[in-house]
Amino acid sequence: MSVEIRQITKLFGKQKALDEVSFSIKRDELVGFLGPNGAGKSTLMKIITGFLPADSGEVWVEGEKTGPANLEIRKNIGYLPEHNPLYTDLYVHEFLEITAGFYHLKNVKQRVAEMIELTGLGDEQHKKIRALSKGYRQRVGLAQALIHNPPVLILDEPTTGLDPNQLEEIRQVIRNISRGKTVMLSSHIMQEVEAVCSRVIIINKGKIVADGAIDEIKSGKINRSQVVIAEFSGVVKQEQLLAINGVKKAVFIEKFWEIESNGETDIRPAIFELAVKNNLVLLTLSEKQQNLESVFHAVTQGF
Repeated sequence: MSVEIRQITKLFGKQKALDEVSFSIKRDELVGFLGPNGAGKSTLMKIITGFLPADSGEVWVEGEKTGPANLEIRKNIGYLPEHNPLYTDLYVHEFLEITAGFYHLKNVKQRVAEMIELTGLGDEQHKKIRALSKGYRQRVGLAQALIHNPPVLILDEPTTGLDPNQLEEIRQVIRNISRGKTVMLSSHIMQEVEAVCSRVIIINKGKIVADGAIDEIKSGKINRSQVVIAEFSGVVKQEQLLAINGVKKAVFIEKFWEIESNGETDIRPAIFELAVKNNLVLLTLSEKQQNLESVFHAVTQGF
């Protein structure tokens, strides 16, 4: 595994920010890391990158244990924090040359030129960073995170504050740079995660509450929930639907019933049987495809 998180726990005073968190990420995976504010996302990212110590547990990157004392491991990690720290009085190419110097890279000018081309900074490279738009500042942040060609890339809210056009531009940059790397991307924007990630990890109150491929998450398999849309030819009472084994919620919306299961069994045969017993025609009986946002609410707020 490229990144392994093993039973990580972190306390701030009496508050447990992370509670025995474990997962692994393979090379070539672009993973979305989701959670409400205060769930522990940024804390875990700082522990992975070695900027913050864990109280217990281990993080392994490229087969090597990380931690604040292991400065050498940082050559394998590129990190873009949520609040992108840049020296705004420097010119773009000047800032990237200095960053390359921190890693003692050979052919600094060549590497800077490659990063400028990769992140689309060609027209901005001779401007001071303070003169750049938010979108271009994020590109500079991505360039500095990538300049030493790390196999692992940690991006904490890389598209915060961007307009729709800038969002799509940065998404495309992330897609381009993710090839051949392990990328962990934290975001509050569900559409962004669906657009660029193949897998999602959701954290809530310091614990992992969902982890799986995007399609698997949206199917309800992760949170063990099935939502069925049913329309009957006559009147059906809510109590009748809630009496079906496995049904935990039934809501009438206009002319349709939205019926949710506990995920243990497919409730559609039982709904059909209810209709037959009551001499009703089922005009509609279909499984509702959930989106990432609905699953996120389900596993972080409950019903």
